[in-house]
Amino acid sequence: MAVKTRIAHVSGPRATIQNTPPLVTSNKARAKRGLPLRPNGDGSVPKFDALRAQRLAAPVKVYIEQFSAHPLESDASELYGPPDGYLSANGSFNTTRQADSDKPVYEVELYPDDGLYPLPYMAFQSDGGPWEQECAYPGAPETAARQGFFPDGSRSFEEIDRLTVGENGLANAISSVATVDFYRSSPPAGYTKGRPAHLRTDAGEGHIAPERRGRNFFPYSPFHLAAQPPRPMLAKVVNDMQAIAASGLYDGIVWTWGSPQIEETAYWLNLMIDTRLPMCGNAAQRRHGSISDDGPRNIKDSIEFISSRIWEGKEGENRCGTVVIQDQQIFAAREVAKGDARPGGFLATGGHGGILGQVSHVGRFNLTYLPAYRHTYLSEVNLTRLPCTVRAVHKTSGKLEYVDVPVKDANGALLADAMPIVSIVKDGSYSSVEFGDDPELEHDLIASINQKLNAGRLAGFVLEGVVPVGTSPSPGRQALMLCATFSGLPVVRTGRGGSQAFTDLNDFLVAGSNLTSTKARLLLFACLLKFGSFPIAQDPAHPTTAEKDATRKAVAAYQSIFDTH
Repeated sequence: MAVKTRIAHVSGPRATIQNTPPLVTSNKARAKRGLPLRPNGDGSVPKFDALRAQRLAAPVKVYIEQFSAHPLESDASELYGPPDGYLSANGSFNTTRQADSDKPVYEVELYPDDGLYPLPYMAFQSDGGPWEQECAYPGAPETAARQGFFPDGSRSFEEIDRLTVGENGLANAISSVATVDFYRSSPPAGYTKGRPAHLRTDAGEGHIAPERRGRNFFPYSPFHLAAQPPRPMLAKVVNDMQAIAASGLYDGIVWTWGSPQIEETAYWLNLMIDTRLPMCGNAAQRRHGSISDDGPRNIKDSIEFISSRIWEGKEGENRCGTVVIQDQQIFAAREVAKGDARPGGFLATGGHGGILGQVSHVGRFNLTYLPAYRHTYLSEVNLTRLPCTVRAVHKTSGKLEYVDVPVKDANGALLADAMPIVSIVKDGSYSSVEFGDDPELEHDLIASINQKLNAGRLAGFVLEGVVPVGTSPSPGRQALMLCATFSGLPVVRTGRGGSQAFTDLNDFLVAGSNLTSTKARLLLFACLLKFGSFPIAQDPAHPTTAEKDATRKAVAAYQSIFDTH
């Protein structure tokens, strides 16, 4: 028997791939209760109820009509063996036909242990009314709302295994090739009454505290109750992933994330995780279980990518870095971006590659390119290579000085409080407030600089210019960015939008290569954690020659990372 691939699945925030359409009370249930049936939009009675994956509570015997699986089964009836028996008009089963009207059937007993079955949804609200959406009523508070997201990946994987059919006509698309353990790192759903006892797995744990939306889990629906993970969650994600990768228990990691955030998360993990294992990110543009949902195929492709070992170098290392596998394409983490909210909507930015290969329609993997930039175990800014402490600039009583910022704890884990504050400043044509380009009129940017200096934390800016090479910002904003630089705040320049050009070098501003501003922001996070703040000039508006030289040296250290990561 072949050894199965060992996979760790990590469930991340707002993952559509773990979200389901609302559980709506079926018309079969409404009829049973004597309630009006739920009509179609035109007022007609629906032909079918939606069938939702559920578990049988007891064994049940059913009779399946012969030749009902396909319209042309009966056209080849001579190739089939006999049915188990015949069902008469009054519902009695006989092993021989009793009348011409008897239906040939297969007799089968279904058991709870068989797994999930598609069945009508029979549940009602506590007041006896039917469920029509995730909330008890439109706009209901959290106490009157259900969760559509799964709390981890186990249920979505089970439904993929049980209910989807492969090209070979078989189920078990995942379990036939892999064993999977499930982890939660800022997941999309949570146990608001505390995790049930049978799900508690942490050694020595006692009572599991209720989980809170916006702190422990992060959904996007119901939309009025949506929550986004804050910046400190990036530290938790790194620590969780690093621990799993270093455990020695797995051959690779598959993680699911919200489709708008996956491009940033993939690059962050690509920079920060010190591992030779393959890491595959997946998202979905359509909810799990909806028409043509794309998530199951993406997950299956990631697991088979890891199993194929096409990523493996001569010494067993991962040649590809972190990848995002979407719609049968293998994207490099550095270049992947969501271009549209539809299957096939992911693309490669930067204009110089980024699609490493593809998965053919029969599941064959082809690698056409390998990343030239540093990643994972090669990264100069991964968790292992970060220092324990760096310095950040702090403005107190009008004076700029340094304060120590702890980056890692005694166990080498990234500290949430160390996560830098970086703003993206998008410049555009006609942005000067008045004629003359007076920096003093740029009140928003001045406030942002002061906020960062007063915080006493690692901080910086990404300046997205008006042309692809990142040049030509308005003179007023350019002057403020130089002042920020000599105040100790690194500034990275990038081109506008999804630039295909490489940003021009500048003595005092870091060139952001061909990265998007959102990706450059994450690499600036990593550089700040690695190097700390820039040198401070006594008068940031008028730095001395020696102060300029010190800043050039700091820029060069940052630039070496931006040129290679």
